[in-house]
Amino acid sequence: MGWAARGLAIAVAMALSACGGSSGSGSSSGGSFGGSSSGGSSGGSSSGGIVSVYRAPAQVALSTTDVQTIIAEAAKQAQADSRPAVISVVDRVGNVLALFRMTGAPANAQIVSAPNGVNIDVQGLNVPAEAAAVAKAITGAYLSSGGNAFSTRTASMIVQEHFPPAPSTAGLESGPLFGVQFSQLPCSDLSARFASSGADALIGPKRSPLGLAADPGGFPLYKDGVLVGGVGVMADGQYGFDANVLDIDTDADERIALAGTIGFEAPVAIRADRITVDGTSLRYSDTDYASLAPVSGASYAATSPALGALVPLTGYYGTPSLAILSGTAYGSEASGIRAASAAEFANPDTFVLSDGSGNGRYPVKAGTDIVEVGAPLTTAEVRAVLTEAFTVMSRARAQIRKPLDSRAQVSISVVDTRGQVLGIVRSPDAPIFGIDVSLQKARTAAFLSGPRVGADLLGDPSSDVRGFVTAFRSFLGDSTALTGKFAFTDRAGGNLSRPHFPDGTGSAPQGPLSRPAAQFNPFSTGLQSALILTNLSEHLGYATGARPSDTAHRCTFIPDAAAGQNRLQNGIQIFPGSVPIYRGNQLVGGIGVSGDGIDQDDMISFLGLNNAGKSVGGIGNAAPAIRADNIVFTTSGGTVRLRYVNCPFAPFLDTADQNVCQGL
Repeated sequence: MGWAARGLAIAVAMALSACGGSSGSGSSSGGSFGGSSSGGSSGGSSSGGIVSVYRAPAQVALSTTDVQTIIAEAAKQAQADSRPAVISVVDRVGNVLALFRMTGAPANAQIVSAPNGVNIDVQGLNVPAEAAAVAKAITGAYLSSGGNAFSTRTASMIVQEHFPPAPSTAGLESGPLFGVQFSQLPCSDLSARFASSGADALIGPKRSPLGLAADPGGFPLYKDGVLVGGVGVMADGQYGFDANVLDIDTDADERIALAGTIGFEAPVAIRADRITVDGTSLRYSDTDYASLAPVSGASYAATSPALGALVPLTGYYGTPSLAILSGTAYGSEASGIRAASAAEFANPDTFVLSDGSGNGRYPVKAGTDIVEVGAPLTTAEVRAVLTEAFTVMSRARAQIRKPLDSRAQVSISVVDTRGQVLGIVRSPDAPIFGIDVSLQKARTAAFLSGPRVGADLLGDPSSDVRGFVTAFRSFLGDSTALTGKFAFTDRAGGNLSRPHFPDGTGSAPQGPLSRPAAQFNPFSTGLQSALILTNLSEHLGYATGARPSDTAHRCTFIPDAAAGQNRLQNGIQIFPGSVPIYRGNQLVGGIGVSGDGIDQDDMISFLGLNNAGKSVGGIGNAAPAIRADNIVFTTSGGTVRLRYVNCPFAPFLDTADQNVCQGL
């Protein structure tokens, strides 16, 4: 995850090469992690001389009684406000534990209109209120951790065309997580799908019916200070975002959802409003607890059936029977995310995805693309990239985690040029959303840097998607663009995906991969949204019963790289945190990082790959001559250069080194 620094002069800042500083400070510390985490060490355990520096969260979960209490409290607030609601509760890995519809609650959630009323990306979408409530609950759970508590109002603040969003900030850059709403998609091949029974029934991370939500009314849930899930509410029938953070809203969804957190509140010290980005405090809630009705002691027995009943949502909850479920404890085998065994990964702090039966879902493996690249990534090389990136993370200072000077916690993915997963690892308490996002980032970097990106996009059946190729080539003044001549990171591709180019201007036209600013809404960013609109429509049709089958496990209709292998199988991502992987001048894959600051994500991927190349030889970052920061544009404001990566100031906890990426 992450946050871009706003420069005083965006055009000037973009004109500078973003990869700066001494080359020595980014070296690995021999794979050994020193010191202790801000949350305390895990007892000083070690494996092969590698000292554990993170503490895994306690394995705590919501009970059925807890879920009943959350529903009863939220419903009592809804009754007090005369706003019948749909209420969803999920656990930390996205399993829907209850979906409660109050009598009189809205049937659907209306997506807000774009400023110019031209809703290209939402025409014909029928969004059930249940789907909106689930998406909000998942967002509250997935964006949070033991070191930060983010709500859907927080999400709203960081995904819009300007940060902070307000009528008076039209000249500022896009939100640091612009585009993150198009993650956790219902078509993602990474996200697990609902199972009514069996050993894998509670395996996560689960998908969201609408991706991540920016509509207020979703909060994380904590139990004994441990993140255990989220609650989401739809009562007002509108699914949008808060376009002005300078005022205080009275939002029915937010009031009801906040009431549901009573007894399961996020610790005050880690709430979003205690976290600043570029000197701006984030928002957690425009409602305070003191303004709520007295809901403590609310009884589920007095709530159901008097005020409503549990309802199903196809693909998520309630079949073959309706019942309130208890949550699965994050970190357990049953949750699908657990500590790695020594055989899986040497570092004792590593967490991996599992199938519920003890088998890792993404064991480290070699590349599958020998036909295209000749010498694909080897198992040893993939392991080295993951190991070195994990080492950089363990030394890095977190951006959004409390207390200050905590260690960064992220998810790390490596893919080949076909988009095949070669390995995924994460720290114990990294936010869940970063798993899917890190994979999107790795695939996006490899895709945009590859020789077939233009041909693949032109092979999409959508004329909308195909049109972005023409726009891109015209914008660059190069009819041969998108053929692998330049190495693209997500930061570089993200520059071209903003509603104003350069980002941080209020009147410039959009980048070639973006919609015009006047057409922005939560479902409309540009190429990113155009690629998955058919999938989203298919899935919502399935969820409402209008379609007999669900959308496929692939978020794109571009041609497959090989049978059953698609380069963009869980969609693309357009905020920083990835680099392509090269063997000499041959593209062989990509690494993506997400969880604790976009500059941190950039650094971990860039230095991790650099250090892996030093460790095993043969692979590394793109040669400076082919990096996208060689692409220069002339605009009305002057000369603008794309960025490649942007590493943070004073990034490490164990040294005072600066400019740690320069010269690499």
